[in-house]
Amino acid sequence: MSASHDAARGAVRIRCASVPEAPTATWSNGIVAGNDIVLSGMTAHPASRDAASPLSAYEQTLLVLGKVKALVEAGGGTLANVYRLAVYVTDIADKDEVGRARQEFFADIVGRGGAYPCSTLVQVSGLVFPELRVEIDAFARRDIDMTRLG
Repeated sequence: MSASHDAARGAVRIRCASVPEAPTATWSNGIVAGNDIVLSGMTAHPASRDAASPLSAYEQTLLVLGKVKALVEAGGGTLANVYRLAVYVTDIADKDEVGRARQEFFADIVGRGGAYPCSTLVQVSGLVFPELRVEIDAFARRDIDMTRLG
């Protein structure tokens, strides 16, 4: 459930029990290269399929950000190392719900005098499964602390 940098290999695949890769995956959930932690787009799947009723964009965003946090931590970082997010939504009207989830999720970082990660929000025509409303790519660096910005 962790990644350590091996200079001879140059990069290490992040493995995280709480965010497993599908056995048929043709991607890695995350890679650590030096201080960089780069994550693939995360969605609320499979929780989005297992829910008794459809998950809102707010609920999906919180689930996705939880996966981001788990993967960054497995890569040797913390939530304070996340400096950039690319957010894809299937309905731009969900921007307020996504924003509310982000505000709550990063409240501790901002509350300690830090800043929210830089971000892009884009509406897309669809995601991999029809019930998905949000997908997030995340970028972190272990040598960046968003609570200690100049």
